[in-house]
Amino acid sequence: MRTSGYLARTALLAVAIISLVSAPVRADGEAKLLAPSGTLRVGIYPGSPTSMVSDAAGKPHGLAYDLGGELAKRLGVAVDYVKFQRVADIVTAIHDGQVDFTVTNATPARASEVSFSQPVLSIELGFLVPANSPIAEVEDIDRPGVKIGVTKGSTSERTLPAKFKTATIVPAESVKVAIAMFGSGEIDLYATNKPTLFEMSDQMPGARILDGNWGLEHMAIAIPRGREDALPLLNRFVTEEQSSGALDTIQQQAGLRGATKTKRE
Repeated sequence: MRTSGYLARTALLAVAIISLVSAPVRADGEAKLLAPSGTLRVGIYPGSPTSMVSDAAGKPHGLAYDLGGELAKRLGVAVDYVKFQRVADIVTAIHDGQVDFTVTNATPARASEVSFSQPVLSIELGFLVPANSPIAEVEDIDRPGVKIGVTKGSTSERTLPAKFKTATIVPAESVKVAIAMFGSGEIDLYATNKPTLFEMSDQMPGARILDGNWGLEHMAIAIPRGREDALPLLNRFVTEEQSSGALDTIQQQAGLRGATKTKRE
């Protein structure tokens, strides 16, 4: 009996030692997989709280920005924020292995280029009209002469032509450019996710977002294809950020409006 008890204790001790040794090894392996250069390269674009915005003090915040920084800490690696003008450019950079991480809408088209974690959160898609616009509701949009601005290479650019047969879709190089296009009369309204629309409306006195939505974006972490072995880690990371309240804090700091709760299984 004493021998069996000794063997049992020895076995438990061995399991404990193996667990302590394998945890750092596993974490180190995940870091090498997600950030092979030793630095997590996070793709961001300015002007959207789903990616990166700056507060009144000039401090950056955003879903991709803050989650990227938090993941880098957990992996024990440095973080490098790589700026782009459009999210489509970030997706291309991830596909080409030039960027390791971003947060974006997990569409089927993008899933053929990059790999996605489970959803982080969902956000509404909507329309922004300038002050004194005759467009009062969605039913007023699909008319001759109406020009709908969208971000070049975006989900909106691919989706809206099927929804609106008469109005004209006008691509803009960036959100910043789109705001200027309102002033020059090149567009009558703008279509994208509501967090970005709210950011735009803050810079356009009298602008308003139309009631309702024309769909949802399911935001998720995007990484290069071929690194799928890291997805269990990313999914645990997402779940922890959601359940701990950290994700709520990130949204508040970024001023992210228009999000809906993502249901967890």
